[in-house]
Amino acid sequence: MSDPAVRSVTVGPRPGKAEIDGLLPVPRLIVHGDDADLAAVLLRLLRRDALATEVAYLPVSRRSRAAANWGVPTRFDDAVALARSGTAREMPLVRDDNGGVLAGRGEIPDLYGEAYCDATRVLHGRVKMLVVDAGPEGVHVRAGRGVTGTTGRAIQIGTTGATPVRDGIAHPREIKRWAWYRHTEPWRPVLPG
Repeated sequence: MSDPAVRSVTVGPRPGKAEIDGLLPVPRLIVHGDDADLAAVLLRLLRRDALATEVAYLPVSRRSRAAANWGVPTRFDDAVALARSGTAREMPLVRDDNGGVLAGRGEIPDLYGEAYCDATRVLHGRVKMLVVDAGPEGVHVRAGRGVTGTTGRAIQIGTTGATPVRDGIAHPREIKRWAWYRHTEPWRPVLPG
């Protein structure tokens, strides 16, 4: 991006308080990274009460689940054009009850337990993988062997012990309970038409 009106700041992966807080307030942030980097920026905006900031995403991988879920192009030139001139819209922010944000995909491998998406029981017993996507409708549970697919406001999981993975990053410890849910305030992604 050679546009002199666009200020470019390089930060490391999973930017946090030290990297993001000094940039705020700005009308629009452009995040060039992976889904976990986008989630880290969204978490910082949430904690700073700055969710009104427009967020454009330039995924580094064509396999980005966040890009697919939100309809963001994965071809770099197309993503740059959208980031510069696209319109931001309010969309549901999906977070979890352990202080994180889900930008694209959450997974819980080798899960033994029970899970409900709103009032729908989506699993009971053992499954190889529970997959939950964040997107314009809130949380979407992907159908699979032993898992009923559905979309809703929240998913609550109880288990004998499992390790959730948020946007490709494993939670640092095993959990017995977990929830992904729509936050009360939206975020403002820059999306195509």
